[in-house]
Amino acid sequence: MKRQLFFISVVLLQTAYCILSTICCAQSIGGGETYSLAICSDSTVQGWGINDYGQLGDGSNTGSNVPVSVNSLTGITAIAGGGFHSLALRNDSTVWAWGYNYYGELGNGTNTDSSVPVQVNALTSIIAIAGGYEYSLALRKDSTVWAWGRNAEGQLGNGTNTGSNVPVQVSSLTGIIAIASGSRHSFALQNDGTVWAWGSNWAGQLGNGNNTDSNVPVQVSGLTGIVAIAGGQYHSVALKNDGTVSTWGDNFWSELGNGTNTSSNVPVQVVSLTGVIAIAGEYAHSIAIRNDSTVWAWGSGGAGELGNGTNTDSNVPVQVSGLTGISAISGGKEFSLALKNDGTMWAWGWNDSGQLGNGTNTDSNVPIQVTGLCDNATSITKIEEALSISVFPNPTSGNSFINYSLSTPATVSIDLYDVLGNKLQQLVNAKQEQGEHNTTLDARKLTNGVYVLQIRAGEQMAEQKVVVMN
Repeated sequence: MKRQLFFISVVLLQTAYCILSTICCAQSIGGGETYSLAICSDSTVQGWGINDYGQLGDGSNTGSNVPVSVNSLTGITAIAGGGFHSLALRNDSTVWAWGYNYYGELGNGTNTDSSVPVQVNALTSIIAIAGGYEYSLALRKDSTVWAWGRNAEGQLGNGTNTGSNVPVQVSSLTGIIAIASGSRHSFALQNDGTVWAWGSNWAGQLGNGNNTDSNVPVQVSGLTGIVAIAGGQYHSVALKNDGTVSTWGDNFWSELGNGTNTSSNVPVQVVSLTGVIAIAGEYAHSIAIRNDSTVWAWGSGGAGELGNGTNTDSNVPVQVSGLTGISAISGGKEFSLALKNDGTMWAWGWNDSGQLGNGTNTDSNVPIQVTGLCDNATSITKIEEALSISVFPNPTSGNSFINYSLSTPATVSIDLYDVLGNKLQQLVNAKQEQGEHNTTLDARKLTNGVYVLQIRAGEQMAEQKVVVMN
């Protein structure tokens, strides 16, 4: 049998953290420097690409250009790739890590690499994770942020520049609802829609109007109404509640998308891009999903990572070729990943280590399908009770019609949340028979912005859809 692959955009839906921490069964894919990760529907993890330090977690140091299973890791709700290490969040709110550990980025009190998952020390009640180049971040349920690993540029945010192989608390942060990391800089989104950043700042990637590193959080200038954040190598990306995107930091490779190649230490707006519902910041390029489920990219394109059939940089967004029905995005160094709403996964860009997962090591400047992903399941979970769901029209200012199908009878609940995790409406809560079903969302009393629909079938959540009101 085949495990259905599910993931949702970390950068957008982490903002609804109190939802995800309790009922999400499969949260994300992730890209490390030159490898990829994915969660299958039975909450196991697979990886592919380079494996020199054990970052695929299969007990070896042998790379693979097709997906392989991470050893003895179940119940996973979120994953993140760092430079050469990997992170996973379990459904018991503990964090597990594997791969490179020279700077203590595995957080287990040692500096020894591991090719199998090890538990991060003394870290509980975690609801979100992020992987930096040689360090790691975690968000607790109490809205505090914790970090471990390298700290030469202050990326741990605890007021020092001393590394730690166990988690330390980031200073002076409260009300945090989402986290993200760049190469050596970190972000936190506060529940008032402001963004805070710390760590390396040589290119202005902290966005506070100067180019000085900071080992404590500083506020990004002029940003309000932010619902999602993401970090690239030396640049930063934020999504506003009006569907526009702001960027700041290095722009040598056009990664700011504002029509120039001039770096900026304060946010600038990405040009000609509206209706955005999810973002991802990669090595030297950025990606966005629009509300029509198309994908757009800008920045470095030398390895084909923009996916538009060329190997040319672009300082304005270009559409990724042939991709529609996309529900989430991620990527790594000079490559990109996307999940379609039919459960297939697509990749494009640099592939020297097999990070595109199609059984070759050949670059591609257009999307190609990842092969053999989530095959040969040993168990099927109830997530497959609701394999298909659509929301139309989306965006809407009136009614949206929600259609879904059940392969077996199940108790179904459908709830609407805002991006802060506040439950606004319950649309369905009933035992339903196998077959096609539908319900209606009345959006006329909702204010403009981004909302999250959560659909549960049985004990586990089957899928999430972003709904944008306009």
